Amino acid sequence: MARAAAREKPPAGALQIVLETLSRRFGARFSTAAIVREQHAHKLTWIANEPADCVVFPENAAEVAEIVRLCAEHDVPVVAFGTGTSLEGHVNAPFGGVCVSTERMSEIVAVNAEDLDAVVQPGVTRKRLNDHLRDQGLFFPIDPGADASLGGMAATRASGTNAVRYGTMRDNVLGLTAVLASGEIIRTGGRAKKSSSGYDLTRLLVGSEGTLGIITELTLRLHGTPEAIAAGICPFLSVAAACAAATATIQSGIPVARIELLDALQIRACNAYSRLALPEVPTLFLEFHGSEAGVAEQSERFGEIAADLGGGPFDWATRAEERSRLWQARHDAFWAAGAMRPGARPMSTDVCVPISRLAECVAETQADIAASGLVAPVVGHVGDGNFHCLPLIDMANPAEVAACEAFVGRLVERAIAMGGACSGEHGVGQAKMKHLEAEHGAGAIAAMRAVKRALDPQNIMNPGKIVIP
Repeated sequence: MARAAAREKPPAGALQIVLETLSRRFGARFSTAAIVREQHAHKLTWIANEPADCVVFPENAAEVAEIVRLCAEHDVPVVAFGTGTSLEGHVNAPFGGVCVSTERMSEIVAVNAEDLDAVVQPGVTRKRLNDHLRDQGLFFPIDPGADASLGGMAATRASGTNAVRYGTMRDNVLGLTAVLASGEIIRTGGRAKKSSSGYDLTRLLVGSEGTLGIITELTLRLHGTPEAIAAGICPFLSVAAACAAATATIQSGIPVARIELLDALQIRACNAYSRLALPEVPTLFLEFHGSEAGVAEQSERFGEIAADLGGGPFDWATRAEERSRLWQARHDAFWAAGAMRPGARPMSTDVCVPISRLAECVAETQADIAASGLVAPVVGHVGDGNFHCLPLIDMANPAEVAACEAFVGRLVERAIAMGGACSGEHGVGQAKMKHLEAEHGAGAIAAMRAVKRALDPQNIMNPGKIVIP
């Protein structure tokens, strides 16, 4: 029955029973086609694609529970899939098994405008929810850039450009429904704004990357659409000055909604890809939310901070189309960077440090990039100390691959030594498991393993991710 430690692929006979049963039960909502299986495994960065043995498309929690119970009975792995925008190999199936796609679980169940919350199925994407909310004067603020599914965003504890003001998914999921490894359906949290009863199972499952259960419904915190929004850009003479401006802005209490850093190389990429004409120097993209007077005051105060650090001019705009063009260029940074070196594979990675160490960490990282001979733009959510590097790698060049792997290791070590984290928002997946003990300590990893064993004794839920039980 159970293999609680390192997994292996299930016996062929057991897997065949599961495949035949699912095929009969789900019909056209079941596929073993190679192209479908590959589309539902990792595909964005250089991590190898490891598809499951089949993909199933359930439509509700009861169907997910049915799939999981069948897999548990035959000791077959289960991997949940949202839209496939994760970057650390979260949706790979290294031991085969069943991929459970939430694509058809895309109902917006309820919007409770008076209580500022919404109930959605996990396959609803953030853009679709915000389109639905627009005429009610509400919005959901978590914006990782990609049009990710909300279930996937919760599973990876996503954040993004608005996190500096509105927090991460951890702060904006009030409750959820999930299917555990046994096939049992549980509900955690609720619509009340606070509770002091019991363990916080919601936050345990948010960020668990599908290793403890499959999220089948979410209750989300909503926010009122601001009266006024202003966005702008501000160039700086150096990355250090731009980071110092971001740090000073946060420390002075300016309630900035977004504050993003793009280094000179990333600006060059965005100019080419998004047809902009920005000065190719380190630049902050910013956005302010509030009343007309409040937005104007915030923008003015930031301009003063930037000028003191040699930055500027700070150009800002309140027209929606101008803001949209600016932020679309920021969201396209991944693709813009990739276009700089045709044929290369991007290796997107991130770390997070206390904002007091941000300028130091970014400067040391850029020096490391230069010494390594890599092409690696830097872009980051610097308002909360999180930044990303995007080395572009020729996979046919072993020396370049080795240099990139060594660079990422040093980047993580540098961040952890500064009191930071190996990932601010990409998550752990397959790629960063080896760094967890350095960040959290052996005792904490042992506790994580104990939780995993307790909730998933067979190790069927997204095995090979976060920790090996």
